Amino acid sequence: MSNNSTQENIQQNRWYALKVFYNRVFSVGQFLLKDDIRYYIPTVEREVKIGNRTAKRREPAISSLMFAYASEQYLQDLQKRLKNTTPFMLYYDREAKRPAPISDHEMNIFMLVTSAGEQSLEYIGEDMVNFEQGTHVRVTGGPFEGAEGYIHRIKGDRRLIVRIEGVVAVATAYIPNSFLQRIEDL
Repeated sequence: MSNNSTQENIQQNRWYALKVFYNRVFSVGQFLLKDDIRYYIPTVEREVKIGNRTAKRREPAISSLMFAYASEQYLQDLQKRLKNTTPFMLYYDREAKRPAPISDHEMNIFMLVTSAGEQSLEYIGEDMVNFEQGTHVRVTGGPFEGAEGYIHRIKGDRRLIVRIEGVVAVATAYIPNSFLQRIEDL
């Protein structure tokens, strides 16, 4: 790869995964918002007791994980700016030894599944994913319509697994056969 091509990649906006320390994803989100940078934090609504009443609170579904759509250079500069107040690290491609971009397709499917409002999602750290490759499918109906992933049995149920390689995987609730279409791998 030429040096010029490497420089273009550093300047191009792509999705990147960030591990934010001290679970300050919303704080980093505010910095990104100020700079007009798009970001995504998978969240869940939890009920919390405040005195004798119950309220709903939005929390990160995966502690310390967020995604930003920006250039590699911007994120590295932000990382330096925030290192003393709101530190974070970029997920790296171990072979290339540089931040690992996430394809738009992969990110769109992940956002579709994690923002569908389903309470039965199970988040699995990428280091804990040790299941065998299943059937590659596309969901054709229901709240996950359009999602693609692999079918695996988890705790006896057939579930759709959507992965962002090297970062995270999420397992949906049971999906009926009538909502699944096999995708032929090349």
